[in-house]
Amino acid sequence: MSHQAVSEKRIGLEVSLAVAEAVKLADVDAIAAYPITPQTHIVETLSEIVANGELNAAYIPVESEHSALSACLGTIAAGARTFTATSSQGLALMHEMLFIASGLRMPVIMAVANRSLSAPLSIWGDHSDVMANRDVGWVQLFVENGQEALDITLSAFRIGEDKRVLLPVMVNLDGFTLSHVVESLIIPDESKVRRFLPPFEPLFRLDPLNPIMIGAIGIPEIYTEARKALDETLTASRIVVDETFAAFKNIFGREYHCIETYRSNDAETILITMGALSGTARLAIDELRSQGESVGLVRIRLWRPFPFDDIRAALGKAKVVVVFDRAISPGGPGGPVASEIRNALYSLEPRPKIVNFVGGLGGRDVRAKEFIEMIRTAKSKADAIDPLLYTMVGVRE
Repeated sequence: MSHQAVSEKRIGLEVSLAVAEAVKLADVDAIAAYPITPQTHIVETLSEIVANGELNAAYIPVESEHSALSACLGTIAAGARTFTATSSQGLALMHEMLFIASGLRMPVIMAVANRSLSAPLSIWGDHSDVMANRDVGWVQLFVENGQEALDITLSAFRIGEDKRVLLPVMVNLDGFTLSHVVESLIIPDESKVRRFLPPFEPLFRLDPLNPIMIGAIGIPEIYTEARKALDETLTASRIVVDETFAAFKNIFGREYHCIETYRSNDAETILITMGALSGTARLAIDELRSQGESVGLVRIRLWRPFPFDDIRAALGKAKVVVVFDRAISPGGPGGPVASEIRNALYSLEPRPKIVNFVGGLGGRDVRAKEFIEMIRTAKSKADAIDPLLYTMVGVRE
């Protein structure tokens, strides 16, 4: 960590509240939200911040998550910097509106406290909710700790509102295991935030004095072109993500990349993770390294657009790649992250063996020793494992 300005301060703060602090620092104009565990602390705190006069914003209580995102589309269309948050069944209820937000190029920023989907009913964390919405056309990022949650939320506004992007951005943080943890965090200086995040200037806005139509019907002659344009814009947003991370480092001193590597440059076996369990995975890597095993870690921060080139560069020299998923694609080849890794590495020669493990579902603990077992199992059985099969971690027979 580089030196911080005197005006910046370090405090102990629950990670959900750190997200709310980032939204306050971003000086949003509108917040529409509906409470759902485990993201409730985010919007609950924001409602207090607005009610106390600490943030001059419209806080819109609604009757459902579908209505929350619908209201956000109205405020962003009017030119207001807009935020919401949700989780699990709430994100599922938003599903229709997620496509509309990206299709209409509305840069709503949303925090998702990732949680399992029913049934059976579960309030505990995994990545089922976001993986069920991976193709909605949003920029999607995953954070590992509280400082990232704060910093990446701030960055999300700059990414989404850039005129080369104008897309909604989803910031994913693990429910409970991250969202409800208290960590020591650096709160950025407000003057630095103003330098980093300029005011939102929409290309178009709803104005009664200058009426325009947004979201008109897409007849067959234009619908394909509209979807192609969305795909191209989302893919090209990677440039803006990189520029935003570079600007963040220049102003605040903290460095972020679309993927993070740990002791992987010379590793023959590499573990891939996303989210808060990456810290636990590092403990496993350190333990195996201390025993002389050539292992490393790659953590994915940018999920959409998927960083194919970065993955190929990071994994190209590995013999075995162990992919840990916290969601399953029922009836498919295991987990969604593993599917993307297989796609990314398909053209490599020689291609590393890819072994997929699915675990941590419904909030079940995954400890360092489980990661060690995954890595050793993959190394010992990689040649015999069908690349389309996977292993569920910790299943009770």
